[in-house]
Amino acid sequence: MDKVSVELGQRSYEIKIDSGLLDQAGKFLKELGFSGKVVILTNPLVESLYCDTLHRSLSQSGFECYRVIMPDGEQYKTYDWACSILTELLKRRLDRKSCVVALGGGVIGDMAGFVSSIYMRGISFVQAPTTLLAQVDSSVGGKTGVNHLLGKNMIGTFYQPRLVLADTFALKTLAPREFLCGMAEVIKYGIISDSSFFDFLEAEKNRILSFDEQALSYIIKKSCEIKADVVSKDEHESGLREILNFGHTVGHALETETGYLKYLHGEGVAIGMCIESKIAHLMGLLDAGQLRRIEALISSYGLPVSLPEGISLPNLIQHMQLDKKTVSGSVKFILPESIGKVRIETGISEDIIMRSFK
Repeated sequence: MDKVSVELGQRSYEIKIDSGLLDQAGKFLKELGFSGKVVILTNPLVESLYCDTLHRSLSQSGFECYRVIMPDGEQYKTYDWACSILTELLKRRLDRKSCVVALGGGVIGDMAGFVSSIYMRGISFVQAPTTLLAQVDSSVGGKTGVNHLLGKNMIGTFYQPRLVLADTFALKTLAPREFLCGMAEVIKYGIISDSSFFDFLEAEKNRILSFDEQALSYIIKKSCEIKADVVSKDEHESGLREILNFGHTVGHALETETGYLKYLHGEGVAIGMCIESKIAHLMGLLDAGQLRRIEALISSYGLPVSLPEGISLPNLIQHMQLDKKTVSGSVKFILPESIGKVRIETGISEDIIMRSFK
């Protein structure tokens, strides 16, 4: 079993990475001191695949286990659905010794974290991510939230899980499109922090796409190590942690403009990384050869690299200006200076932004 620690003092926790972790979940929760009631938050597809395994493990360890099912999709990550989940927690009378387990992808993890952070002013939750994107990114770091029609993740909290169980067995049933979306976040880590990791993703693409177990475990662990290091240094995104938003300024705007229906999160981030890299090139920060490598790697994993026809560019810019990272109306971008190194920039001219869209 691979392990990565997120060092946050009393809020520190461990990321466990291995195949078959859901079978052992009850034991791990017992070791953390939980007792009584556990609610599993999941969606219909994941429930049919993995909820019985998790439920059995928790029950065998003495937990009183309940399931709360919400629809699958970013469009359901709303305040209304958060209220519905809170109602279920109240009906089950969860107390401060209880726990919520997020079984699913990023939407489930964000919702579970958000409702846990505000129920009884905070109860514990555990992440059991079943998608690659959630295992390498959204389950780690404590960002929770719901979407609003005016912007993605504009309502939320920083609230750390007590444990992350990244069961690699769950990736075997992941739809190809969902897997590739996870690769967008994996590629992000190479661009923002580690050029040798970027090289690995180029050289070992065939092993990764053929689900080679050793290669998969490596990219998950490496991604989690990079994110854990950043989060440990800047939990509340007051500086360094902002580099994790590379590709997200444009990506979130694109998701908002298309109503969270056309693109999965990783696809939006993939397009965002290409456009933000092009901005860096237009500003003279990134040379043409490295820009081509970034675009080529993203494309080689079957991810989109440009905006589709028909997208309103002025609307995209307007969504960026409403982004939570914007300060005093100035859009903030994370721009690569080279593969493995990025910088935070504001005050970029609208002309450069518009040129990067083309």
